[in-house]
Amino acid sequence: MTKSAPTIARGFKLEDPFAEREAGKYERPIPSRELILEVMKEQGIPLRVEDVAGVLGVQEDEDVESLRRRLNAMERDGQILRNRRNYYCIVNHKDLIVGRVIGHPDGFGFLRPDEGGDDLFLSPKEMRSLMHDDRIVVCIRGVDRRGRREAGVVEVLERNTHNIVGRLYLEQGISFVVPDNKHIAHDVLIPEEHRNGALPGQIVVAEIIEQPTRQRDPIGRIREVLGDHMAPGMEIEVAIRSFDLPSEWPEAVLNDVAGLSTEVAEDDKAGRVDLRRLPLVTIDGEDARDFDDAVYCERTPKGWKLYVAIADVSHYVRPGTALDDEAKIRGNSVYFPDRVIPMLPEVLSNGLCSLNPEQDRLCMVCEIYINTDGAIVRSRFYSGLMYSHARLTYTEVARMIVDGDKILRKKYRALVPHLEELHSLYKVLRRAREARGAMDFDTQESYIVFGEGKKIAQIVPRERNDAHRLIEECMITANIAAARYLTRQKLPHVVRIHEGPTAERLADLRAFLGKVGLNLGGGDNPGPKDYFEVLDNITGRADEHLIQTVLLRSLAQAVYSPEKKGHFGLGLDAYTHFTSPIRRYPDLLVHRAIRHSLEKKKIEEFYYSHNDMVLMGEHCSYTERRADEATRDVVAWLKCEYMLDKLGEEFEGVISAVTPFGFFVELKDIFVEGLVHVSTLDKDYFHYDPIGYRLEGQRSGVTYRLGDSVRVIVARVDLDERKIDLELVKRSESSSRRTRKKRRRS
Repeated sequence: MTKSAPTIARGFKLEDPFAEREAGKYERPIPSRELILEVMKEQGIPLRVEDVAGVLGVQEDEDVESLRRRLNAMERDGQILRNRRNYYCIVNHKDLIVGRVIGHPDGFGFLRPDEGGDDLFLSPKEMRSLMHDDRIVVCIRGVDRRGRREAGVVEVLERNTHNIVGRLYLEQGISFVVPDNKHIAHDVLIPEEHRNGALPGQIVVAEIIEQPTRQRDPIGRIREVLGDHMAPGMEIEVAIRSFDLPSEWPEAVLNDVAGLSTEVAEDDKAGRVDLRRLPLVTIDGEDARDFDDAVYCERTPKGWKLYVAIADVSHYVRPGTALDDEAKIRGNSVYFPDRVIPMLPEVLSNGLCSLNPEQDRLCMVCEIYINTDGAIVRSRFYSGLMYSHARLTYTEVARMIVDGDKILRKKYRALVPHLEELHSLYKVLRRAREARGAMDFDTQESYIVFGEGKKIAQIVPRERNDAHRLIEECMITANIAAARYLTRQKLPHVVRIHEGPTAERLADLRAFLGKVGLNLGGGDNPGPKDYFEVLDNITGRADEHLIQTVLLRSLAQAVYSPEKKGHFGLGLDAYTHFTSPIRRYPDLLVHRAIRHSLEKKKIEEFYYSHNDMVLMGEHCSYTERRADEATRDVVAWLKCEYMLDKLGEEFEGVISAVTPFGFFVELKDIFVEGLVHVSTLDKDYFHYDPIGYRLEGQRSGVTYRLGDSVRVIVARVDLDERKIDLELVKRSESSSRRTRKKRRRS
């Protein structure tokens, strides 16, 4: 007796709430993802493509094929799963978790869930068939010996590693590429017929022709030889390929921008608020090439009116174009030392969408009324036409409004009164920021100065002054206004989420603060003000930097999402990114939502749904992390290269991180970090204290703690591993902590 197939209900009421949106996207619209998910939930059983088409009333072969492609896309995005019989089913998020793989050099890995929350552990056995950045579905298998939730792979949704850059090796007749990206623990096997003339020792790009399995490593073929190991500029070429950064413009994108001029077309100026007589100015760093934002403010009877004019990228980059597709793939511009990989082609990023001085430019304006307490009273948005009256630098502005530089004040005498009003407004905004408990960590940034042959001449600190902070507060204020505006309009949009500490991190933080005589208020749910009070109480302490570092590490990484979870660090319930659409795709999405509202269109007609924003948020968070990792990798390479001729030299430094295997030291004045391995320390057994961020000698009682000053010698530099090994010379007397163990009298 054969078992009958489950019944497919066909009486479902089919009203697609996003039909207008789909019709705006496609000539032959098909059911939206939302309707497909609703239908599948209603049916309650796995469905074939034909079943879904039947329930939805999709009949034409062309439409069925489009539906198939949409189902495949939904599978890649983790919304549905396809079983071995090619039936689609809903992902039950209670039992199955979708996320992205984060590989570790030691062979294990983690899954970062799309839904947020703690990462899940992937054992070396599970990682054998996976590669960094793959998107997978897992189930919880249990808890490992260290208390971590351990995941088992259910399905690989999307392979995201297709090319590997690394050094080619030949050992016992077998060729293989060791990936430069340390997230990838697999070597890539290269059959002899696929070496394509590459020589051992060269840096190459290998295309993956067979993904890894539980039984063997991935197999590839040499696609490109980048050159020798130490060639100038090699570090960026390696990073571009290691992190799969799009750096070439597809022909379709070049066609999209081919007709653009360097000047704003007269027709494009029509219907906009003309602000060209308003003395808007840009204030950026000396080395800036693209200018997103211009500012101006004036006094009102009850405070100030602030204008924040942002380049109107959404006018030029329209959804569904090749230009937009490429910008979405890139997600953001990537800023390497001495080179930028832009999100948009140069004709836009440095031309039409850059608020260059003394040129007409299209802009999206946020006009904000702020009272004397620094609170936003009201705001409005509109499409504008502006003319930048000056391209100013942070240094120039600080010298004019803080130092009173007479020469510069004379040069910009027409602008000085407006800059002073901006500075007055900044002071008020700063006080309001502190009143709500927004944190301001005093971190030290540095930048690389190049000499001849693109060799590092020096590494110098980047100084922050009131002009930096002034612009930062203006941008934060505009971002707050944008978040509030879109919340009122009820349009789908991404916000910037920064969550507070988890229960585990909070417990560790309280334990640490207790050891240094401090207390964090707020009970089980501390707020930004509680953190701010700790920061306020440690000003001037010798261990101020140490405590700041521990506080910062207790917080989550900021991400993009449509979920309204607030921004802990800024002490805000709603915050988004509006001010940099040239270089950040989330800002462009926000501009599009504002434009849609200004054009008085229906919410249902908006190009994006809430689900689209979920996926966009996850993607943009990923591209942001990718850019950060690639930049760090290049800087680490350059710093290693810089230290190659300093072997044997001694430096003063500060312990910047402590681990069970040793501690990292940042060298004073040159901002380079290296590792003092525990095996090179005094003849003693050292125990790691994760709460106190220190190593303590079992016999001697000598401790090495985060923030301690030490003197070290450069022992080894490994450019391949981006590692600098240091050895301790002696500890500075001021930071030496010796504790005598109490001995029992016999």
